Amino acid sequence: MSQTLDRTPIFSAVRQMLGRGFKQSEVDLLDRAVDQAAGEAEISDQDPVPCVPSCRIGERGIALIKLFEGCARLRGDGMVEAYPDPGTGGDPWTIGWGATGPGLEGQGRIGPGTVWTREECDERLERDLVRYAGDVARALDGAPTTQNQFDALVSFHYNTGAIARATLTKCHKAGEYAAALHEFARWNRAGGRVMRGLTRRRKAEAKLYGNAA
Repeated sequence: MSQTLDRTPIFSAVRQMLGRGFKQSEVDLLDRAVDQAAGEAEISDQDPVPCVPSCRIGERGIALIKLFEGCARLRGDGMVEAYPDPGTGGDPWTIGWGATGPGLEGQGRIGPGTVWTREECDERLERDLVRYAGDVARALDGAPTTQNQFDALVSFHYNTGAIARATLTKCHKAGEYAAALHEFARWNRAGGRVMRGLTRRRKAEAKLYGNAA
């Protein structure tokens, strides 16, 4: 069982070394580093160890996520603002590279009026990908997995949050890769409607999943 890490001594030590307080971007960067270190410790304690040794999404997966998420709603002043879900016209609100839910420290949840810098969007993506990759690694539970398959599944989970319950995951763990490949196409709806963007994304994820290289 994992324990919550007390970050106070870490932040206090760094603050003392700097001789000043933190900027928000520095807080987020340090938070991400601590989360990544804690994530590595938790994943290393899992039994069995997932087949992708790094438990990290690769460059192809990151490029796929960025392609479909985009860093939308870039304003003239260089800031990025949140936008509503295209399926519901409301929640969940999204900002940057597909970030939803809790906002930056002191911001509350992401919603109308949420505004970030591009740097904050990039830092949040890196931080979230560590968490989503960890979710996928645990869900696969050591099943044989190539890096391309892992990347496709992280992209799928980043968009749907469904890696733990999807039939796609069950098929993959059973070694039924052709069946898993076809399962991607089922996840193309939002708000009960088929979305062209989701259809294109699932096709791209399936293509990456099926690429043995």
